[in-house]
Amino acid sequence: MHQPLPAAGIQQIDPFLLLHHHGPQEFPANNSGLPFGPHPHRGFETVTFIYEGDVQHRDSSGFSSTIEQGGVQWMTTGSGLVHSESSSARFRQHGGPVELIQLWTNLPSRLKMVKPNYIGLQQEQIPVVPVADGKGRLAVVSGTFAGTTGPVNPVYDVELANLTLEAGGTYTLIVPAERNVLFYQLNGKSRVNGTETEGRGLLLFANDGDEIVINASETTRILLGSAMPINEPVVSHGPFVMNTSDEIRQAIYDYQTGKMGGLAE
Repeated sequence: MHQPLPAAGIQQIDPFLLLHHHGPQEFPANNSGLPFGPHPHRGFETVTFIYEGDVQHRDSSGFSSTIEQGGVQWMTTGSGLVHSESSSARFRQHGGPVELIQLWTNLPSRLKMVKPNYIGLQQEQIPVVPVADGKGRLAVVSGTFAGTTGPVNPVYDVELANLTLEAGGTYTLIVPAERNVLFYQLNGKSRVNGTETEGRGLLLFANDGDEIVINASETTRILLGSAMPINEPVVSHGPFVMNTSDEIRQAIYDYQTGKMGGLAE
């Protein structure tokens, strides 16, 4: 597992809190699957991108689905729930390649206690836009990219898309300067606003312009996002992200006393 966010010298790209890149790796036949058993969350949203393999989601609000390669899971933890992420019985039996990204995005104080929600999208439910004269494609999850709006309307205005460019492909992303940009390059090599970049790289941008020009020198996959910064205190403790230490203590108490529900193994 690779963790570019948070990392040394960078705690967040407000409101983007955490990014975990799992794989790519190969699971053998008769494996135990993903190890993320029942655990609680409160105060933010999780977005899981399934590039290879599958993820079986269950939570204490009653949501359940298995999302396969190319799909996305978007969970609003809000006031709190317990959930698990595992592999399907078929994947555990047969094995295969796995590559995932899980992204945590913060919620402002006014939205931290909203009702939990879950959206599971298979690959065919996510619109794909051709770009770069046929040398690229953009899978739009939320917000509007290249004139196409994604199927998720998040609680907080977060725009997310997956960009794939072939060698020689070019894409220009227009983002208002006041929005913060999430730019994570999964693999390949490219030049971004004149700077050479390569795989497993998180790029940081100053809020001093509205154009990002990407030129791929080989096949490149990039997770793109943007959002207005929340500009509020962030107090986190394990699976909870709130604004104050008192709110964290309340979250722990609510979980321990069953107010977030439960989920059997």
